[in-house]
Amino acid sequence: MKYYSTNKKAPIANLQEAVVKGLASDKGLFMPEKIKKLPQSFFDTIENLSFQEIAYTVADAFFGEDVEAATLKHIVYETLSFDTPAVKVKDNIYSLELFHGPTLAFKDVGARFMARLLGYFLKEGEEINVLVATSGDTGSAVANGFLGVKGIRVFVLYPKGKVSPIQECQFTTLGQNITALEVDGTFDDCQALVKSAFMDPELNAKHKLTSANSINVARFLPQAFYYFYAYAQMKRMEPGREVVMCVPSGNFGNITAGLFGKYMGLPIKRFIASNNSNDIFFKYLQTGEYNPKPSVATLANAMDVGDPSNFVRVLDLYNNDLDALRADVSGARYSDEEIANTVEQCYKETGYLLDPHGACGYQALKESLQPSEVGVFLETAHPAKFLATVETIIGEKVIIPEKLQTFMKGKKQSIELTKDFNGFKTYLMSI
Repeated sequence: MKYYSTNKKAPIANLQEAVVKGLASDKGLFMPEKIKKLPQSFFDTIENLSFQEIAYTVADAFFGEDVEAATLKHIVYETLSFDTPAVKVKDNIYSLELFHGPTLAFKDVGARFMARLLGYFLKEGEEINVLVATSGDTGSAVANGFLGVKGIRVFVLYPKGKVSPIQECQFTTLGQNITALEVDGTFDDCQALVKSAFMDPELNAKHKLTSANSINVARFLPQAFYYFYAYAQMKRMEPGREVVMCVPSGNFGNITAGLFGKYMGLPIKRFIASNNSNDIFFKYLQTGEYNPKPSVATLANAMDVGDPSNFVRVLDLYNNDLDALRADVSGARYSDEEIANTVEQCYKETGYLLDPHGACGYQALKESLQPSEVGVFLETAHPAKFLATVETIIGEKVIIPEKLQTFMKGKKQSIELTKDFNGFKTYLMSI
């Protein structure tokens, strides 16, 4: 499979080049030249397949031309050593629980897959530096996915004071080949530092750099796996109903993977992109104008993105046809007050505890589902990762899973930086 840049000015790349480079030389994002349609026979019996079997079929369509079958199957099966069950919350609304992996967040899927694929492509004795900006769960998923992987060093850039304490523990306490960089700025500032590093000739002459953010095809494409699995579960549990997927959206890698699935033939009726107060995409759907702006801090901090990187992939996928995009995707947005009310009401009415991001997805489905539809929202992280927020809202103590308690016992190790690129570059050059 060949990959082109969304800016159309960089050379065509193969999978290895796209994964290792992360970002195209013209600052565009890599896109596969074709999206393979899966046969109808696959969807006719999908409810009888395991998560791993479904995921391997999807992975083969993307990566099968470049990775030999046994290796790809091993990567998929090792990545998905945990389940992502659809759990009924209320009436015809289900939560796709994506928090059963090592760091209790949806990004475990893409991060674990990418770590294994990148390791496969590295030559003996070769070293590579992975730069990743995080607004919360990306950092922990990538850090833990790459922890101890030979030949790979990971640098996690995160906005100081703008991730939850538990999220911070998950990538600042690991040591080994993981370095946490605490940036005095926003997530967008962290993302800008990463992009600037890729474009700096002197830095790239000294270090081989790649990204593990959703700008990397090996990070975002595997996220399509659980959309197919969600459909399989709905076909089994709610036969005959049309499926609607609601995605809490920040940097838009997650919903982009779902839209790729739809292009592959996945019978999802429609998608909802649910925003917090960082509602750039929501406004784009309303007006047709894209106006990025500095992100603002909210209760749903992993969605605090003012200029979503993967927006260009969405536009490319739909050939800049706004009407076609609107036919598949609608938008929603919620303030902190609305998010808190949703968490509280859902808990009181159903006993199901939402995290602040999942609350945006749940509420959007409550407001828009038709009788013929069944809705699945992505519960992207365990609510205990936002402990103070959730406990304040419901007025009760939340049990912290053992996996999280283990992270919380570690000692924080981080390096403080300003949002100035020269300081970041100086640090990397000194290594």
